[in-house]
Amino acid sequence: MDLSAINPLVLVASLMVASTPILLAALGELVVEKAGVLNLGVEGMMITGAVCGFAVAVETGSPFLGFIAAAGAASGLALIFGFLTQILLANQVATGLALTLFGLGLSSLIGQDYLGIKPPTTGRVELPLLADIPLLGPVLFRHDLIVYFSIALLLGIWAFLKFTRAGLILRAVGENHDAAHALGYKVVWIRIIAIAFGGAAAGLGGAYISLVRVPQWTEGMTAGAGWIALAIVVFASWRPWRVLLGAYLFGGVTVLQLNLQAAGLAVPVEYLSMSPYLITILVLVVMSANRTRAALGAPAELGRAFHASS
Repeated sequence: MDLSAINPLVLVASLMVASTPILLAALGELVVEKAGVLNLGVEGMMITGAVCGFAVAVETGSPFLGFIAAAGAASGLALIFGFLTQILLANQVATGLALTLFGLGLSSLIGQDYLGIKPPTTGRVELPLLADIPLLGPVLFRHDLIVYFSIALLLGIWAFLKFTRAGLILRAVGENHDAAHALGYKVVWIRIIAIAFGGAAAGLGGAYISLVRVPQWTEGMTAGAGWIALAIVVFASWRPWRVLLGAYLFGGVTVLQLNLQAAGLAVPVEYLSMSPYLITILVLVVMSANRTRAALGAPAELGRAFHASS
């Protein structure tokens, strides 16, 4: 095995790219769960965003329009979940699982005509002055726009939840929806807006996989990224900055195992490929060992249906 073939700077830059789709999906799910809703359909929304974004980008020649279409398509799918769970009061767990299955099937149908096609290139944006910093500049400040957007979204969600009245209302709905309703807040509509936002974020994450990270369309290309995003929200104890840490941890393990394969590590490829998922499970086990800590982070109304008459 030749470890000298692994460039640490390239490894960090690749880590940021690999982590971006998971970070986007996890941030969207964080907002949804802060509102007291458990949406297990993240994987389905991501794969729908991946195929819709890819198709629109190929047909129009514009990656930007592809990302917009991905966010819109996944958000529309999320609104179906919102209607079923918030208006018709369907079970959130069952509906979320059905959403994932539906998204996987829909993406397979739409994507049949796009196999083997390359999408238009998503250009990189070099930040002035910062990109010229020795060593760190090329690693941190020469990425595509979506990487920067994911960091900006993290900052925006953190500030929204911590400092704004709207963020306080959203958290109140997630902690005690009956009290929020008694104060005159529209619990159902607040949750539906959060669900739509979560879907849009997941769709962007999916489109990033098909338009930037791979870039091509293949069935099932999200490969469990939506489930990892769900796990990361729990790992992060529903805190935005910890979501970033969890996403970068998973992305780092993913990139590292690919580099170790290229370096000729004498371990079966299958073991290296499953290592990111094993690390995620291990982290969740460690987190769940301290149940008090996890309980303090979870919204009190998470997964519970709201009845206006209750």
